[in-house]
Amino acid sequence: MVDTYSRIIFVHADNVGSLQFAEVRQALRGKAEMCMGKKTIMRRVVAAKAKTHPELAQILPLLRGNVGLVFTNEDLTEVRDILRANKKEAPAKAGAIAPSDVIVPAGPTPLDPGQTSFFQALSISTKIARGAIEILSDVHLITAV
Repeated sequence: MVDTYSRIIFVHADNVGSLQFAEVRQALRGKAEMCMGKKTIMRRVVAAKAKTHPELAQILPLLRGNVGLVFTNEDLTEVRDILRANKKEAPAKAGAIAPSDVIVPAGPTPLDPGQTSFFQALSISTKIARGAIEILSDVHLITAV
């Protein structure tokens, strides 16, 4: 692919399902090609190609984590826009690293007063107003890494 395409975009691919990859590949069809693989194999291939294309040696330190490469000859902003249009939020999973902070805003909730124990377990101050639980102040639950 290095011989065919002149530009490379790095994509971070944590928490991306196979259906989402298929949709991205379909959206990129004819404009770009996406290459995903194990980090060690990708490093080995890039290192081997760096012998004939010395400029590739610069990207070796960037191959960390769950990274993919998108090869293209098109305008990079156009390909980036296609990738961003296919970006979806993933539900939280146990043990996953939070990509952003999670803050529970102050205000009324749709929960009935019988469910105050849920908030007490999380040390969230509440009061009962108009037959519903109301959170008194914003609560910072999760901090992104």
